[in-house]
Amino acid sequence: MDSGFYAACTALMARSQALDLVANNLANTSTPGYRAQHNIFRSFLATASGQMSSALNQAVNNFGILGGSQMDLAQGNLEHTGNDLDFAVQGPGFFVVQNANGRFFTRNGNFQVSPQGQLITSEGDPVMGDNGVIRIIGGGPVTVSPDGTVSVNGALAGKVKLVEFPVGTALESVGKTYYSAPAKSDTAATKSTISQGTLESSNVNPVASAVELVAVQRYAEMMQRALSMFHSELNRIATDELPRVNP
Repeated sequence: MDSGFYAACTALMARSQALDLVANNLANTSTPGYRAQHNIFRSFLATASGQMSSALNQAVNNFGILGGSQMDLAQGNLEHTGNDLDFAVQGPGFFVVQNANGRFFTRNGNFQVSPQGQLITSEGDPVMGDNGVIRIIGGGPVTVSPDGTVSVNGALAGKVKLVEFPVGTALESVGKTYYSAPAKSDTAATKSTISQGTLESSNVNPVASAVELVAVQRYAEMMQRALSMFHSELNRIATDELPRVNP
């Protein structure tokens, strides 16, 4: 009885956490450069001691929990905007951003020019170039070549820094479109280029995410009903047995 109650409880907790992640994906379907997150579930064997238990006991006490999430690094669609300060990465690369909290990476190329003449993200943080912050001086047109070289009215302004990560690198989401990575895990991009006047859309599949959201909600409701049934049964047993123990 207790094992079933605990199993339903852990399943409800896992699905509640998964529900938050799926809902966050859906909320960011229109966020440029957003990378979808996918749930990773794992099992947890609850045992009272380190001794080997029977197959039946292992099956009863094998609980499912949310083991974390995995980032989907698939390329999103490129959407033409016509804005000279919109840059999209084609390939696995990331832009480098620096702020007071450290160094971060993003695929959101919706850039602007600050009052100080710096190329900044929509969050207001400087976009890093190979030689530091990129400065957009003068009122001429801004152009960027596929390798990231930025020119203003024909004059060289800098080169946008693009980095890539080895397969399996643990990138962590920091906000909507910022990501952090282990120190010194990034390398200069060799497989990525920049497309000017376009933005990369979110790589979330809204239809698949909506279906997943409904499925997770239904599973969570099933676990809620199971918990209610176990709770009612525990109360019934307590009502029947306690008078016999304490006449």
